Amino acid sequence: MVYARAMNLKTYPIIAREGWERLGIGLTVCLFATFTIGSGSIPFWIGLVFMLQFFRDPPRHIPSGHNTIVAPASGKVIKIEQIEDPYLDRPCTKISIFMNVFSVHSNLIPIEGTIKDRWYSPGKFINAAADKASTDNERNALWVQTEAGDDIVFVQVAGLIARRILCYVEPGDSVDAGDRYGFIRFGSRVDLYLPQDIDVKVKLGQWVSSGNDAIAMLKG
Repeated sequence: MVYARAMNLKTYPIIAREGWERLGIGLTVCLFATFTIGSGSIPFWIGLVFMLQFFRDPPRHIPSGHNTIVAPASGKVIKIEQIEDPYLDRPCTKISIFMNVFSVHSNLIPIEGTIKDRWYSPGKFINAAADKASTDNERNALWVQTEAGDDIVFVQVAGLIARRILCYVEPGDSVDAGDRYGFIRFGSRVDLYLPQDIDVKVKLGQWVSSGNDAIAMLKG
């Protein structure tokens, strides 16, 4: 995992900065292939288009409300359950969002507050859709506490082909809902551990858009 303070959390660069170098190299390869092998370069251009869509980072319209928990990732809701929070040792509601290779992979802060702690755990790279990915895979967890004292934990989980989790915040930082805080390269997931008494706004199998969609409401 790379941990860095290299990005303005308030801006969306349209094409994620994490992909600029790769896209530059890809474009160079495509141009060279075009001039040397002509129509044989088409597969290279298709690959470049795939990379371009993977590293897209469009602007978001963050729902208002201090009690609103927004989706930290774009993808499919694959888990909604009542379990024990493995980070804060409390009963909680867990919501998991699976990102495939066609999802927007920028990760956003789900609610405003203060970063209280961060936990990084090395691990495996099994399919992120599997239940055991939450405990066995490489992951990076953040704990945000709201001004009202509600505790929200959200975890970046590496996937089968994900080999790099990026995180740009650290304990003590004040963050707003929708701030861009990290990136996971290729298929992966984000797990949220929320207070039990929340109003869940999503259903299993629903596709959500990071920052644009509210997934739950605190009842405080």
